[in-house]
Amino acid sequence: MAGHQRINRILLTGFMGAGKTTVGILLAESLGWRFLDLDQHLESRHQSTVAEIFSQHGEPHFRALETDSLASVLTAQTIVIALGGGALESPANRAAIAQSQGTELVYLDAPLDTLLQRIDQQPNASPRPKLTDRESTAALHNARLPNYRTASLHIDTTSLTPHDVAQRILSALHLHTLQQDEKNT
Repeated sequence: MAGHQRINRILLTGFMGAGKTTVGILLAESLGWRFLDLDQHLESRHQSTVAEIFSQHGEPHFRALETDSLASVLTAQTIVIALGGGALESPANRAAIAQSQGTELVYLDAPLDTLLQRIDQQPNASPRPKLTDRESTAALHNARLPNYRTASLHIDTTSLTPHDVAQRILSALHLHTLQQDEKNT
């Protein structure tokens, strides 16, 4: 946790299917904060889907756009941001997050089989550019784990509902107290 420093933004990280967007929306609603999905923000800024950017311009171009999009929102106050599953692959992104005062990085964790099950159950999910076969997906997941684990708060979401995950985050960050203090002042 960010010590005694005031938390102004919460970033959610984790692999595809971790629940970053679903939990982020609930968390933002509980706090009365804004919610932003970084991939959706990037798509809106560039009038193209993540899958289209990957296929037309390649991953390095997408990652550069992602870094730019993250930088554009890291100064926002009272916001919950769902990062893309690969956002922490960039050393520049990790450094920007680490240097961003008042930012709390939260890792939503679950076993790969659980994550893949959740992805399969998403009815209107956009195509996942990096999700091709089980073996390459497992390798990608394992490669990203060290970056996810840099988060100061880890929540195992395996057997929790999204609401339960949001409540655990609020409790772990003591934001119920902060929220009540703000209402009383």
